[in-house]
Amino acid sequence: MKNKYFGTDGIRGTVNKGNITGEKFFKFGLASGTYFKNQKRSKQVAIIAKDTRLSGYTLEPALVSGLVSGGMHVFTLGPLPTNGLAMLTKSMRANMGIMITASHNPFYDNGLKLFGPDGMKLSDKIEKKIEKLIDTKNAKQLTNPKLLGRVKRLEDGNEKYIKILKNNFPKNFNLKGTKIVLDCANGACYKAAPKLLKELGAKVFSIGIEPDGLNINEKCGSTYPSKIKSAVKKLKANVGISFDGDADRIIMCDEKGKIIDGDQIIAMLARRWKSKRILKGGVVGTLMSNYGLEKFLKDQKIKFIRSKVGDRYVKEKMKKLNFNLGGEQSGHIILGKFATTGDGLLVALEVLFSLRKGKKASDLLDVFKPLPQILENVIVKDKSIIKEPKCKKAIKKANKLMGKKGRILVRKSGTEPKIRIMAESYDKSLIIGCIKIIKNSIK
Repeated sequence: MKNKYFGTDGIRGTVNKGNITGEKFFKFGLASGTYFKNQKRSKQVAIIAKDTRLSGYTLEPALVSGLVSGGMHVFTLGPLPTNGLAMLTKSMRANMGIMITASHNPFYDNGLKLFGPDGMKLSDKIEKKIEKLIDTKNAKQLTNPKLLGRVKRLEDGNEKYIKILKNNFPKNFNLKGTKIVLDCANGACYKAAPKLLKELGAKVFSIGIEPDGLNINEKCGSTYPSKIKSAVKKLKANVGISFDGDADRIIMCDEKGKIIDGDQIIAMLARRWKSKRILKGGVVGTLMSNYGLEKFLKDQKIKFIRSKVGDRYVKEKMKKLNFNLGGEQSGHIILGKFATTGDGLLVALEVLFSLRKGKKASDLLDVFKPLPQILENVIVKDKSIIKEPKCKKAIKKANKLMGKKGRILVRKSGTEPKIRIMAESYDKSLIIGCIKIIKNSIK
């Protein structure tokens, strides 16, 4: 059965509409706090971080109010990357962590991502239990006035996160002589990313580090990689690094200005980790992963398994199969050796660590020839349109036309009011024709 509130990556939507209101966030806080309480801990603690959206000032107090009303103590961390929140949830032995973010979406959207005490995103099963609590009359969840939670702001969240990241690498690791263009999307990593890379000795040219509450992801960040492309060429930098609003995605650019997506980064890491005997099991991709990646890994004798789209599904599959590398073409990459969820900054460090000793990004990151692939997003009022006979007939027709020459995937976005149509084949005109057939049926 479909979740009522949770999508593929938490809860997300337009602010002051539907589920993204102060009233609803009070209920989310109370329900999630009730679920995660009493885990044989002396103190019941939740920690909250957020990205830089203006609406965070509206939603965070409501969420905090719900948590403390249920007897949960709360530490607020302010702007911090999503995996920083996940790491600190685990290291601080908190009952739960909540990230207030809408990731790569525009400023007028917001939402939340929930993490358990292990720093992992929640399973569908736990989400359903929390949804049940959200819709239950909350009188029983409200605590005795003597047992209300307390709230404290922690100012050193970014420093703690940076320290954890550094501890994953040798103490002598430095980036002296490396010129980096960095795009922080005016989002959650605008403090941590430049600070960390400068501390490691890199010469950093930063874009998107002046958030005003409304400019997050606006013509910058991982969904707008042309920004780093032009800056790398102009400044003659060694590499460009671009994050999204909550810094769980990374897209890169080599010194020649070529954009490097998540699939290429995963391929490079898989090959390197195998040669260093770090790779465990194989690689988990998604239904969206380029066939070129699958073929490359097969040639390298590395197992490749596809999961549903969404980094939490990738992580679930990694955990089940005991793999330690996985991710998505969009730049969600999970380094299971170090993290429980996608972390753009951690992946950037791992790539930069591989680039030391004078290696060129163009040599390291041009790993395989991708199969031509086109992804089109169609905005819809009702995503269930793809189940209607007219649309199903069009999808069947397009698949028949494609035959064995490629692959078509049509799916509902888990985070936006869109239908995503992906097709890949060596025949580009065939891709365009197949997408057109399906697109017309949706419109």
